[in-house]
Amino acid sequence: MFEVVEVGEAAERAAICDAILRGLPEWFGMEASIVDYVRQSRGLPVFAVYDAGVAAGFAAVRVHTAFAAEVRVMGVRAEMHRRGIGRQLMAACEGLCRGQGIEFLTVKTLDASRPHAGYARTRAFYAAQGFRPLEVFPTLWDPANPCLLLVKHLGA
Repeated sequence: MFEVVEVGEAAERAAICDAILRGLPEWFGMEASIVDYVRQSRGLPVFAVYDAGVAAGFAAVRVHTAFAAEVRVMGVRAEMHRRGIGRQLMAACEGLCRGQGIEFLTVKTLDASRPHAGYARTRAFYAAQGFRPLEVFPTLWDPANPCLLLVKHLGA
């Protein structure tokens, strides 16, 4: 069984984020983005799932308002996909939000208007977790990478 923990130390949060994102070039192939996510992870709540003492996946959450938070970045080692790690990470993120009375959890990902097999699986994962498409921002990241904003209502 996997163990989910909130990672306490900023340096450890950054190291986990860096190691996992660099192992997922199909999703995170831009160096500048990896560096930015690693920097952000130092100051955000980060949950990690451990398998035999090694981080198998992580998720960082940014609280935007008293009502809404975002899964800022999430990754699961490729060899660990389809083992329930993502579901455990989402449950931890949702638990954090519910504990603070947050009603909405959002996540951004690549829109289907740009075909990509990996991101098709990502969107399917979020849909299975109860996220719904809210809006597409065609140029938020850049015109070649249209951003899909997904939302999940967690309740009041």
